[in-house]
Amino acid sequence: MMLRTLPPARLAAVLTLACGAICLMLAPVAPWVTKWPAGWTLPATEWIGAIVTAGLEAVKPAARLMADLLDYPMGWATWALTALPYPATIAATVALGLYLGGWRMASGGLAGLGFVLASGYWQPGMNTLALVVVSVPLALFAGAAIGIAAYERPRLRRPVQTCLDVMQTVPTFAYLTPLLVLFGFGPVVGLIASAIYAAPPMARNVLLGLERVEPDIREAAVMAGTTRRQQLFLIELPAAKRQIMVGVNQTIMAALSMVIIAAVIGGFDDIGWAVLLTMRKADFGNSLISGMVIVIFAVVIDRLSAALADDRPGTRLYGAFIILLAGFALSFLVGGLLPPAGDLALFNGLAAATDARLGAFTAAYGPALDALRNGAMFYGLLPLRIGLDQAVLPMTWGVQWTPLASAALFAAAGLAAAGLLWRGRFGWAVALLLATGIVETGIVDLPWPFVLFAAGAMGWVGGGPRLAGFALAMLMPILLMGLWAPAMLSLYLSGAAVIACALVGGALGLASAASPALWRVVLPVCDFLQTIPMFVFLIPVLMFFQIGEFSAFLAICAYAVVPMIRYTRHGLVSTPDEMIEAAVASGATGWQTFREVRAPYAVPQILLGLNQTILYAFSMLVIAALIGTTDLGQQIYLALGQGDVGLGLAAGAAMVMLALLADRLLQAFAAAQKAALGL
Repeated sequence: MMLRTLPPARLAAVLTLACGAICLMLAPVAPWVTKWPAGWTLPATEWIGAIVTAGLEAVKPAARLMADLLDYPMGWATWALTALPYPATIAATVALGLYLGGWRMASGGLAGLGFVLASGYWQPGMNTLALVVVSVPLALFAGAAIGIAAYERPRLRRPVQTCLDVMQTVPTFAYLTPLLVLFGFGPVVGLIASAIYAAPPMARNVLLGLERVEPDIREAAVMAGTTRRQQLFLIELPAAKRQIMVGVNQTIMAALSMVIIAAVIGGFDDIGWAVLLTMRKADFGNSLISGMVIVIFAVVIDRLSAALADDRPGTRLYGAFIILLAGFALSFLVGGLLPPAGDLALFNGLAAATDARLGAFTAAYGPALDALRNGAMFYGLLPLRIGLDQAVLPMTWGVQWTPLASAALFAAAGLAAAGLLWRGRFGWAVALLLATGIVETGIVDLPWPFVLFAAGAMGWVGGGPRLAGFALAMLMPILLMGLWAPAMLSLYLSGAAVIACALVGGALGLASAASPALWRVVLPVCDFLQTIPMFVFLIPVLMFFQIGEFSAFLAICAYAVVPMIRYTRHGLVSTPDEMIEAAVASGATGWQTFREVRAPYAVPQILLGLNQTILYAFSMLVIAALIGTTDLGQQIYLALGQGDVGLGLAAGAAMVMLALLADRLLQAFAAAQKAALGL
């Protein structure tokens, strides 16, 4: 009877705790509670592989014909960019920068391409740009067509949005495997993968831009007697230009990021392959330089494409034309006297010096770096992964964990929880008990019934029976496919990174909200981190910590921390002035205003930032598999190397399910918080 009187959230928490306690008691006598029995596993990867391979074989002739056709424009783009004298290419970039953004952007383009030329990676850089030049128009056309179709047919909007969510959540390596089977080995696979990966941002922004067109504009077009096609192409699309240009920018950046990732399959002398090759050789000097080339391309392309949405004076066109004409004239007049681009490797000495300095640094501070890595692993990541009962050993902690220690830990947590309950802190008491059980057991060894029950309970509290069913529907296939263990490893590593990002990013966001001067420093750093392709984050961590789980953890944190900073700061500074004034008028102190007004108002934004951080962490997991993980990302990477379509798609689907589950749960709690605030 007492359970029936509890509020739904408290009832779910009590039942989840009861489920966890029952699982812990059953674990010694029922091993199936902690480890999904192999006999219950369906051969889903084999089924998926057989079905998909049969389908791919049926369309392979048409796909190979398409690959042959796409090989022509890519060959032309590669020839044009590599055969064109580098002064002409630099002049064209400077002219475009002047036209789009003025002299500041033009000088940035000159400095950026000047660095690329001096690095000795001009040829691989042009090969990379050739892939971008061909893949971006395909992605823009496909994305625009999808966005317009979803706008014109309202029934398609929800399925299209779901499809776009899946496309942007699927790990990039997961669909490289079937594309490799379809189109064969070579750069065309990277081209098609880039177009697929880069199309969703364009589709989203076209749809969003059209939905935001003012009703008055549509009514005026109808009153003028335009047809539906005229209204769409002559009125609505031009009115949505700014939002569509944002989509163009995001599409170009996504394509650039993807062609770097596609270099993993090899077969093309581009910048991504140069980075991968130097990383494998531990040639960190050249790896850093080639990585900087990627960053420069990303920054220059980002600034140029972002400026497409801005208005510009017509006078810039004349200056841009003069620069372009001068660059081409210089190229054809004295081009034969200029040294080949490949001979201008001016940073070879710098690369050698970097390797020497890095060697000296690691020799001098190697023990300190090892202590940092081992300390983080032994006292932080490992207990979270396998639990205190397995991580606490004499060789690391100096003591041996015993059943008595587990009993003492749970007793202490129970007493602390009782104290919190006495003070009315029910939520904190439950969270303490759950955290104690997770830390003692470890995320990887959590009983699967408990994980299913906890996810269903969270869905029930956040969105009712429908969301609870969705949570179970996302987790059960992972169990049945036999991918539960790598999925829990993914959950552990991404969870550890998200916790670190929440603490560090939340603190930086809070400090940036309190100090505008600090935000002026943090903002460009955030912009820079969000511009860097994922691949590049691996270089600095490998330089100092080599291959391993800790390096993967740091790379994920560096990539995923920015949304937490931005959303936390935005939520705290966006509190309406009238709410602040009311709190001050009622005599609240600064701390009371923050705790009672600003923080609750910022919770929905912070939850959305946490949501984005989780999605970023999941997307980085597959890249981190290159430097030493054993999770779903590693399964996808192994499937790519083995050409195992079934395993690649199954592991990719499992990662999508985890990401979608986290996304839906956090969105539900953010919506509930907004409703509680009356927003």
